[in-house]
Amino acid sequence: MSEREDPVEYLRRLGEVGEGPHDIALAALMLASLDHPTFPLEPARAHLKEIADLARKEAPLIGNAEDGARLIANLLAGRCGYDGDRLTYDDPRNADLLQVIQRRRGMPVALGILYMHAARAAGLSASGLDTPAHFLVMLAKSRVEILIDPFNGGAAIDPERAGAPPRMGTPGQAHLAQPVSDADVLLRLQNNLKIRALHIGDRIRALEIAKRMILVGPGRAELWLDLARLNEANGILGDARRAYESCLDIARAGQSLHNEAALGLAGLKRRIN
Repeated sequence: MSEREDPVEYLRRLGEVGEGPHDIALAALMLASLDHPTFPLEPARAHLKEIADLARKEAPLIGNAEDGARLIANLLAGRCGYDGDRLTYDDPRNADLLQVIQRRRGMPVALGILYMHAARAAGLSASGLDTPAHFLVMLAKSRVEILIDPFNGGAAIDPERAGAPPRMGTPGQAHLAQPVSDADVLLRLQNNLKIRALHIGDRIRALEIAKRMILVGPGRAELWLDLARLNEANGILGDARRAYESCLDIARAGQSLHNEAALGLAGLKRRIN
């Protein structure tokens, strides 16, 4: 990919490919670049390449998943200085990979993307984990899996040697945490920004983030429904109608999303008429 390529086109093609795996760190960088159209990307891309090169260089030393977890933690937390931002956790910069690279601080999902990037370069399988609150990364080698916490220096939190994923949550709310796709990880990164925008009442910013999420997951009905509602809330009724219709095209009849979109579209048509 040329550095000057339009990030929107890059992300559109990524969304058309599907769930991944993707070059997840580059995709996150492209998402961040949408907020920094004049900022040079080459230093950040060079840094990502350096991380990958160092991980590949150390790969022969990895005998198992535990070795891999230690190596990646030493590289990102030890050598590069990445850590969770505990003082200003809700700062939007923590979900912007360009600024995460600059500051060496971020929120769990942004840091997790860097851990996944390094782990894959080292020959490990790496995926985000579907936990309700804290984002974790699962590394695997030779059918052995281990969980790491990117927000806390890549620490292994509950090494698993069984094939099934670990049980997460409180005793009364436990469930089996499942690996998620790269598209899910990128959407979770963007959702953090959207939630923060809505929290401060910036619906225009939230709408912009929702559009980016559609680029990553164009086949997800729930994203189109969210986009429709945000367009409607911002008074952009024509775009809202098209987004409701896109949701209806994707969602199956009888599903709650289909019903919600149908009701939303009917209400919108009454407003327009």
